[in-house]
Amino acid sequence: MSNDTPAGDRIAKVLSRAGIASRRESERMIEEGRVSVNGKTITSPALNITSADKVVVDGKRVGEPDPARIWLYNKPAGLVTSERDERDRPTVFGALPENMPRVMSVGRLDINSEGLLLLTNDGEVKRKLELPSTGWLRRYRVRINGSVSEARLDELRAGITVDGVHYQPMIVTFDRQQGANAWLTVSIREGKNREIRRTMEAIGVIVNRLIRVSYGPFQIGNLAQGEVEELKSRVVRDQLGLEARPTPQRTRKTAPRPKNGAPTGKNRSR
Repeated sequence: MSNDTPAGDRIAKVLSRAGIASRRESERMIEEGRVSVNGKTITSPALNITSADKVVVDGKRVGEPDPARIWLYNKPAGLVTSERDERDRPTVFGALPENMPRVMSVGRLDINSEGLLLLTNDGEVKRKLELPSTGWLRRYRVRINGSVSEARLDELRAGITVDGVHYQPMIVTFDRQQGANAWLTVSIREGKNREIRRTMEAIGVIVNRLIRVSYGPFQIGNLAQGEVEELKSRVVRDQLGLEARPTPQRTRKTAPRPKNGAPTGKNRSR
């Protein structure tokens, strides 16, 4: 029996692997006529290509993909986690150091949230880390206005449904009362849109500060707000089974520090 499967990989996968954009964004770029293969503009992502094909995006030749790399970024509040914003608000990508290569975020933090955001140059790494099947805990320091009883927190620990959306059980610890506010530590696995804010509202409290301190094995540690640090290649290999550049460089760009600090973890994966 003959195998009629075309050689190579789907073009959106190749563009994603090369760090051009996510698969979905790559498909959109193709539909907009921004991609050509061997001199011919294409408008459908239903195309397999090989290394022998010449691919051009927005007038620039797409080369061989770089080795997969991952950075830790301590996101300040007030930045949108998208490359472009329709309301022209400042973005995470506009705040990164100029010598950073083109990167994509692993998941998102909303504009008012802070803390650990993973960045990668590899679309397949992004996809892998975002899959629910990865099962990695995302841990947050959460400040709420007022206080909350253990009985109400037990609702989150058991799993809760809000406006028809079911949220899996969370790991929730009441840490301390601080004046009119209280600090909690909350760990989740799904990371649905505004999950912590919405579930806290459902039990009668409002989140006024949200800081992600870890994503799976990766921790923010003492990384200053606005600072970027590339993971060492051995950490990438050990945690994800990927290849990485042998000598990653540390890149700093400090954003304004928040007026009132909050405790974070002490160590991060290295």
